[in-house]
Amino acid sequence: MASFSLQRIARMSGSDLLQDLDLAHDELGCLLELAAEVKRSPREYAGALAGKSICLLFEKPSLRTRLTFELAIRQLGGNSVLTEGPINGREPLKDVARNLDRWVDAIVARTFSQHTIEDLARWSRVPVINALSDLYHPCQALADMLTLKEQFGRLRGLKLAFVGDGNNVAHSLMLSAARLGMDCRIATPKGYEPNGEIAAQAEGLAATSGCTLLFTNRPEKAVDGAHAVYTDVWASMGQESEAAKRREVFRPYQVNETLFQLARPDAVFMHCLPAKRGEEVTDALIESPRSVVFEQAENRLHAQKALLLMMLS
Repeated sequence: MASFSLQRIARMSGSDLLQDLDLAHDELGCLLELAAEVKRSPREYAGALAGKSICLLFEKPSLRTRLTFELAIRQLGGNSVLTEGPINGREPLKDVARNLDRWVDAIVARTFSQHTIEDLARWSRVPVINALSDLYHPCQALADMLTLKEQFGRLRGLKLAFVGDGNNVAHSLMLSAARLGMDCRIATPKGYEPNGEIAAQAEGLAATSGCTLLFTNRPEKAVDGAHAVYTDVWASMGQESEAAKRREVFRPYQVNETLFQLARPDAVFMHCLPAKRGEEVTDALIESPRSVVFEQAENRLHAQKALLLMMLS
């Protein structure tokens, strides 16, 4: 299996990934190395999940998450089954989990609530992977870290600016960045800051790794001198009723050419997609040579392959 030993990639075997910190620091580094290798030599890992079946439980619609997981499983030789709609609907969630763990080898869940992810893991005997919840988006952050490492050849010492809502993507980014030695700056409107408990965790991790974490209501302060400028939609799925209000509140936080000029000359623009062009980012910037949004989307496939290998090999 290429240059990675089975011992190295099996360290997470049987574990859950409910949030970013379920990956130990050395496992995070190992996973990024493995993702880069899988991307370089995909045929070396074909068949690694032969005989494995994985259920995709999706309460939220998806393009990138669904297709990259389905393709990752298939290209590694496994099988996937998809169910869409409310997970805790016709029957108790604990019954759903205890049915699934008799049929499949892992559960990948994309849910509205972190509690749903945690309850699945509580009742399931097979690993549960958080493919998105209201609090975390760990698979996206893994792809983002892989993308930044490809762009700059390193992660330690980079400055990452996130501008917009202090949401699940912001949470996962700052937790991963802090552990990998990246300075992280989060700029949000007042009242839309990241979750306080998660922010405190990230601050502790940053202090340990020797990097800085800044929370501000001034986007210019966050972007100044940044290697990467990241944004996300202002209203996520489930927040449609707030969309009009949020457009007004977040308008000064649009990532446009004027704001982006404050970043480093070699800075890149990042977005987890889907993007609402003309709202959180201008069309010109997302289409510019400085944009790596489609590299991020591609790297979802490779990062998730590495994650599946580490959890199921």
